[in-house]
Amino acid sequence: MYDAVLFDVDDTLCRYRRSGGELLEAAFDDAGVDPFFDVEAYHRRYGEFMADTDGVAELRRACFATLAEERGRDPEVGRAVADAFAAERDHRAVDPLPGAREAVDRLAEDHAVGVVTNGDPGMQSQKLEGLGLADAFEVVVHAGYDAPAKPDPEPFRRALSTLDVTPERAVHVGNSLTSDVAGAHNAGLGAAWLDQGVDPDPQPHYVLDSMRDLHAPPWRG
Repeated sequence: MYDAVLFDVDDTLCRYRRSGGELLEAAFDDAGVDPFFDVEAYHRRYGEFMADTDGVAELRRACFATLAEERGRDPEVGRAVADAFAAERDHRAVDPLPGAREAVDRLAEDHAVGVVTNGDPGMQSQKLEGLGLADAFEVVVHAGYDAPAKPDPEPFRRALSTLDVTPERAVHVGNSLTSDVAGAHNAGLGAAWLDQGVDPDPQPHYVLDSMRDLHAPPWRG
């Protein structure tokens, strides 16, 4: 049914061993600053800075400076916390989700495989290296950098153009309803969603209990 499978990275192929909340707590401590925002505030504001920064380190410095200023702090304090956060973060320190590496290997036997990820190229390439998947994919598109961020259809179209596969012959695997499932729909791909324990909206074509479900992919049913 499908000639190509595209994968998201974060919380689809892997997770950090240390959460963002743990790192932010350590960063405040390293910078000698009492915490004045939480990791959810960072995640909510992340996308605002993508267009005007070059790489995740610069983005984080701009975001943390803004969060500091909005809370009556010196923006330089925010930048110091961002630098401490970067020093604590090792992008190779990731663990694969159960069955993820095997899913990529098995699907690559008879599908073209690629990645469409919202993330900084340097950061995401280190994650793939840490997973032992640096050379596993025929194309990697860093949405938000190489193309507009998901759910814009452009990063999917760019990946499929490289693979020479039409959208109706491709499926995208991801954990996010708003970026992965909606993005796949926008680009005309099938959508396989890694269940997050909520009622899916928009509706994916396939719901995966785990990445192990892809060892015998549901579209072969």
